[in-house]
Amino acid sequence: MADSATECSLASPHPTYRSAQALLLLSPHSLCMPHSLVLEPRLTAGVAGKVGDHMMKDALLGAAMPTDVFCSVPGRLSLLSSNSKYKVTVSELQRRLSPPECLNASILGGILRRAKSKNGGRILRDKLEKIGLNLPAGRRKAANVTLLTSLVEGEAIHLARDFGYVCETEFPARQIAEYLCRQHSDPAEQYRRKDLILATKQITKELMDLLNQDRSPLCNTRPQIILEPSIQRHLTHFSLITHGFGSPAIVAALTAIQ
Repeated sequence: MADSATECSLASPHPTYRSAQALLLLSPHSLCMPHSLVLEPRLTAGVAGKVGDHMMKDALLGAAMPTDVFCSVPGRLSLLSSNSKYKVTVSELQRRLSPPECLNASILGGILRRAKSKNGGRILRDKLEKIGLNLPAGRRKAANVTLLTSLVEGEAIHLARDFGYVCETEFPARQIAEYLCRQHSDPAEQYRRKDLILATKQITKELMDLLNQDRSPLCNTRPQIILEPSIQRHLTHFSLITHGFGSPAIVAALTAIQ
């Protein structure tokens, strides 16, 4: 497992996951560094249920480009001896301030590791305003806070990749299968269960194929959508809530039982 903020390869021994975004084959650190002129859609509050909630027309955000790095934050899940830092881009901040999270200054300041101070909220709002992002004073968050809320997208991707690797290398799939099979010795029952397994594998594959086509915006990437908007908007919502961890983690778990 790589922890250095300067390392940009983190080559994955398991190309299966991300397909739930090809992003997971890349380093979380390199993903969150500006490498091309990718304009992030400005997301607006109050309009729900449409893919346009998360993918509206491209727009320049004040004086900053969406791929510009706003700051770097230390990883929350890293060991004390590690030096992991994750770059937070303007486009990621835009997503955190927009639906479904609509973070307030207090929570966003904690995520960005801003020291608490009397005027901390105002200072953060002023810095955001300079790059074209509006964070109203007294704003109330829209989504429930979970442990995933504290992660920036780079670390969420890193967590998903490590989870996928552990699932592939350590999950005792064969041992569990053998244990369950020993409980059914009747030949007719075994044949019936074999048919159930084949049907389950087919349905599982269809679900994995769908998740592997998820093209939610993440870090400084905005892939071309290939799914119908009616399903992509729900996958995008899930990605925004989990910051890129959700779909790859589900694919990793399903891969482990295939």
